[in-house]
Parts: sequence; structure tokens; C-alpha cells
Amino acid sequence: MSNTKIDAVELTRTLVRFETVNPINPEQGCVEYVGNLLAEHGFEISYHEFAPGRPSLVARIGGSDKKLPLCFTGHLDTVPLGHKEWSVSPFNADIIDGKLYGRGTSDMKSGVAAFVAAVIELADELAQGPGVVLVVTAGEETGCEGAAHMANLDGVLGKAGAIVVAEPTSNYPFVGHKGALWINAQTDGVTAHGSMPELGVNAIYKASKAVNKLETFDFKATPHPVMGPPTLNVGTIEGGINVNSVPNRAKIGVDIRTIPGQKNEAVLGDLTSYLGEEVSLSPMVNLEGVWTAPENPWIQSVFSLMEKVLEQPIEHKTATYFTDASVLTPVYDFAPTIILGPGEAAMAHQTDEYCYVDRIPQAVEVFKELAKQWNQQ
Repeated sequence: MSNTKIDAVELTRTLVRFETVNPINPEQGCVEYVGNLLAEHGFEISYHEFAPGRPSLVARIGGSDKKLPLCFTGHLDTVPLGHKEWSVSPFNADIIDGKLYGRGTSDMKSGVAAFVAAVIELADELAQGPGVVLVVTAGEETGCEGAAHMANLDGVLGKAGAIVVAEPTSNYPFVGHKGALWINAQTDGVTAHGSMPELGVNAIYKASKAVNKLETFDFKATPHPVMGPPTLNVGTIEGGINVNSVPNRAKIGVDIRTIPGQKNEAVLGDLTSYLGEEVSLSPMVNLEGVWTAPENPWIQSVFSLMEKVLEQPIEHKTATYFTDASVLTPVYDFAPTIILGPGEAAMAHQTDEYCYVDRIPQAVEVFKELAKQWNQQ
């Protein structure tokens, strides 16, 4: 085994050319490509499928009785292309004017490529110390399915002392994100002919009352000093089968973003009581928030490094999206967690998604330094 320098930009391009649109295109080929690359350089690899053709992988190198490994994590699935036509091919990974275009460039194949390249280059050194564990997931975009699957498999994820989530941040360190509680709220009625509504019970009327109540729901929560207050948004509503029938069912899609200190189950219980027995609630996504106090010594060391790299003071910021850290941080005994990656958060899920090419090697150097520092302590 010898250290090898991997071109992270070219690796990103290779990963983008794998179509891994969730749930249309299974991630298997892309995940196995990464796994084979790591195995060639001395990493121990295991695959864990949550559905046919949809594996996540765990890769390890090194190990110590004195200190837990550093975890790097990222996902290889992407969202669909959307209805708007792209001006570039979404899977060619073309580089134009310093931007690498394609679905998944920012969210978040560039991040995965960067930490894979970083640890391969340090493989010999990492093998002699606490080392690293890489958690590369499938199914993140639909509620962290791959991570949740592995969390439920005894011992698969092992242990880690700190976590780097390489989601898109323009290489700016974020110290957490809100939780996500997506709920299907359903009302039921009794169908009847539209000309005789008195013979039925209109589920849409019930849903309408529920929506009005949702608009004024009070979390009774003190805003977080960085993330602000929790939020609630009614995103979808559907009901009825035709205009001349009394609808016997209606559904409301509710997106709640919770803050540290709140528990999603408690919020769900409060909402159930608030809406009453006419509305049944079932979670579609249930992910807790992530927060590491900026005063944490390891977080401070990351800030110190990034102040030098970015040549600016680091403010306390959090991501607007959720990540696999919602699942992994509790599994790793709430190890300090930083979200830091080369992609552009504003380009995630966008038509003509891109990342800046020069941010990718910058991320490689950052990840190498974090791994080196961890391995030396």
C-alpha cells in the first residue's frame, strides 16, 4: 500500500456520470466504484443495501485503543432533474468557465470525491493511527434511508470521535442544521353525490379547518440563537376524486423544521392534540436537528483552520437543509459535527447545477489537514 494522489475534480466528474437519481436510478454502480477505489488503497469496505441495488458503504483504515476515528460522510444519490430544460447535459460533467456542471456536482458528489481523494492520499499515515471511517450513503434525499438502515444494523457504523459532513457549504464550516418533521395530515369523511351533500361528510372542509389552525400553530419554543425559531409550512393539499362527489378523504403535507432542544415526537404530540381527533397525523420524514456548540475544542480547531484557508473570520452559521448527521451524530454518541464541503448550497436541486472547480482541491487540502490533525492528537 502506498499513498496515491487522486484528482478530485476528475473523480467528481466520474461520479456525476453515474446517474443516481433517487429513486429512479439505483446507486449501486456509483457506490461500488467508490468502494473499489478505496479497497485498492487499503481500506476495509462493507456494503449495506436498504433496497435492491441501493447499497451504502462503510470504509475504514487505521484504528487505536486511545482515540476513536474521524468520520467523513456524504451521499451519492441525487434529486430528479426537474421540469425545466437544462442548458447543459446533466450527466456529462462539463467544465465551463471554471464551473463543473451536472446533477449532483454540488449536492454532493464533489464533497464525496474530495474526502475520498484526501484519505487515499494519506492512507499510509492514517493506517498507523486512529484513522478514519467513511460513511457513503444511498437514499439521503428521501429522508436519510441509507444512513437509517445502517444505524439499525448492530455494529455496522462502529464508533467515531468527530464527524465531517461534506454537504455543500462553499467550504464554509457550519455547526448544525434544523430537524425535519414532514407529516401527512389526513381527514376522512363520507362520500355522497355532489347534489346531495347533506348525505355525506366533506373531508375537504375538515382539511380546510385544519389548515387554518396550522397557520397559527404556536410551538411555544424559544428561538435558537443561531437557527432562529422552528417553522411550519403547509406544502401540499389534495382531496376528492371528482367535482360532483362529496370527498371522503383529504391529505395535507406539512413541513416542520425543529430546532435543538425540541424533540420531534413531542412536537408531533402537541400537533396531534392541537388539531384534534378529526385529523390523523403520520410522519413521512422524522429527523432531529444537529448542533455542536461552537465552543467545542475540535470545532474551534476547524474554525481556526478555515479562517486561514478562507482568509476571513468564521461566524457561527448553520445549514438550511437536513443531512445524514441527523442519524449519524446520535449513533456516534453526539460527537462534534461540522458540515463543510465544496459545493454551492444555492445550486442544490437547481436546473444547471454546478460547483466551482477550484473549491474541490481546496476541500481536499482542508480534509487532509483535518485528518492529519486528528491522527496526530
